Amino acid sequence: MEVIYTLIPGMIFFGLLFVGVLIWAIKRGQYEDMEGDGNRILMDEDEPEDQDGDPSHRKKRPGLNYPDAD
Repeated sequence: MEVIYTLIPGMIFFGLLFVGVLIWAIKRGQYEDMEGDGNRILMDEDEPEDQDGDPSHRKKRPGLNYPDAD
């Protein structure tokens, strides 16, 4: 029973701390773009294209390309 007297104020403190962190994150704009990351993960921009925009002239590096990659 004596443990409850320390756990309740501790949990209230942590609850207020978490609410404060949530408010801080909202004010800093963490939740403004909810769909941006979901759309960016679908785009394949791993390798930059050449200056003229033709990706067929890319150099193949041995050991770094998959055998079936063209």
